[in-house]
Amino acid sequence: MRSAREMGISTVAVFSEADRKALHVRYADEAVCIGPPPSGESYLRGDRIIDVARQLGVDAIHPGYGFLSENAEFAQQVQDAGLIFIGPSPESIRLMGSKLAAKAAVAKFNIPMVPGTPDAIADVAAAKQTAAEIGYPILIKASAGGGGKGMRVVDSEADFEAQMERAVSEAKSAFGDGSVFIEKYITSPKHIEIQVLGDQHGNLVHLFERECSIQRRHQKVVEEAPSGILTPEIRDAMGRSAVDVARSCGYYGAGTVEFIVDEHLNYYFLEMNTRLQVEHPVTELITGIDLVKEQIRVAENQPLSFRQEDLTFRGHAIELRVYAEDPANGFLPDVGTLQTYRRPQGPGIRVDDGFEEGMDVPIYYDPMIAKLVAYGADRQAAIERMVRAIDEYQISGVATTLAFGRLVMQHEAFLTNRFDTNFVNRYFQPEMLQEAHDDEALIAAMVAVSELQQEATHPTTSSHAPAVSRWKQNRK
Repeated sequence: MRSAREMGISTVAVFSEADRKALHVRYADEAVCIGPPPSGESYLRGDRIIDVARQLGVDAIHPGYGFLSENAEFAQQVQDAGLIFIGPSPESIRLMGSKLAAKAAVAKFNIPMVPGTPDAIADVAAAKQTAAEIGYPILIKASAGGGGKGMRVVDSEADFEAQMERAVSEAKSAFGDGSVFIEKYITSPKHIEIQVLGDQHGNLVHLFERECSIQRRHQKVVEEAPSGILTPEIRDAMGRSAVDVARSCGYYGAGTVEFIVDEHLNYYFLEMNTRLQVEHPVTELITGIDLVKEQIRVAENQPLSFRQEDLTFRGHAIELRVYAEDPANGFLPDVGTLQTYRRPQGPGIRVDDGFEEGMDVPIYYDPMIAKLVAYGADRQAAIERMVRAIDEYQISGVATTLAFGRLVMQHEAFLTNRFDTNFVNRYFQPEMLQEAHDDEALIAAMVAVSELQQEATHPTTSSHAPAVSRWKQNRK
C-alpha cells in the first residue's frame, strides 16, 4: 500500500469484520467490509472482492501473500472481469500449484531434483515398493500441498502405511485433493530460496537467495539474506536454475523458487511460490529493489528496467516473524488483546505489521503480528541489531516468538551457520525460555546492586539516574 501511494496510485482495502481496525484499512484511501470474520465468508470470497472493484472503478487487484494469492481460478476471474491481476498468469499459477506438474515442467531444463515418484501414487503396496527402492527415510507429500500440510516423514517400512493414510487424509482435508507422491528425505537439509522477477516481454532475473531453514511445523520463523554457506559459484548456479524454473511456466511478476540443499551443497528443486513472499523485505534491503513497486510495473506491462548484470547485493538482512504463539507450549497460537505494543526503532530496523496497542489478535487467521527485520553491514552487525530490536520490542497480552528469536540469534549453531531445518527439534527446549528470562533478571539485579554500591561511595549524579530508573521499571 505504501509502494502504491508513492507511485501515485489510490488504494482500496477490503476487510472482514474482525479486521475493522486493522492498519491497512486506515491507510487505504477507501475501505470496504466484505464479510464476517471467517475467511471462507470474506477474504476467500473472490466474487465479493471483484464486485467491490467494479463498483469503485478499481483497475487492478493485488492479492497480497495469503488467501487467494496463489489461486489460479481467482486470477482468471479477475482477468475475465476486465481487471488487472497484480501477479503471474493463471496458467503459471495453475502449473506451479501442482508439485508434480511443476516437476514435469522444470525437468526439461535439467533442474536438479530429489529422487522420487514422477506421478501421484495411490496404491499402498506399489508405494511401499517404491519407497524401498528409493531408500528410507522418505517423504510423503501432498501434490497440491503447502505449509507442511499433507507431509509425512517415514523412517521405516513398518510405519509406511499409517503415515501414508495420514498424509492422504490431511491432503484431502486441507486442499480437497488426496494425491500424494514420494521423495527421498534429505536428513540435514537447508531451505534456500531464490527470488525471481519477470516481465511480460520475456525478461527474467533473479535477486539472489534467502536462507529460510529456521522453521517450526515446516513453516518459516527466521529468514536471512544472503545465505552464509553459498559460494559465488553455487549462488550463480542456483540463480540460473531459478530463472529456468520461471521460464518453464512463462512466468512474469515476483515469485520464489524454493530449493533444499544437502550437507554437500547439492541443491534440489522443491517448488515455486507464485506470489510475493512474507520474507521479501530481506531481499529488498540487500538489493535496494522495491518488489511491490516492481510487481505493479510488470502488471502495467512495463519491461524490467534492469538486467541480471545490473543487480548486486550489499550487507546482510535478517527477518524474524513475530507470531502470537507460545514457543513454550509447542508454538500453539495465542489470542488476546495487545495490552502493550511498542515497536523498536533505530538505524537498520524495519517493522512491517498490521497491529497497534489495544487491538485484538483474532483467532480466525494466521497468528503473525509483524515482520521484524534488521539490516547491517555484515551478518554479525545484523544479528546484533536484531537482538537489540527484540529487546526493545514491547508486547504484552499475548505470547510471542520474540524470546525464541533471541535464543536463535545467540545460539552457536546459528552464529556459525551450522544449522538446518531441524534446528527447533534438535536445539530448542521450552525450559530454555525460562532460563533465559532468569539470566536476564539476574544480570539486571547484579547491575542494579553494582550501581547502588557506587552511589554509596560517590554522590549520585544525573548520569546514574536512568540506569536505576530502568531497573525499578523492570521490577514492576
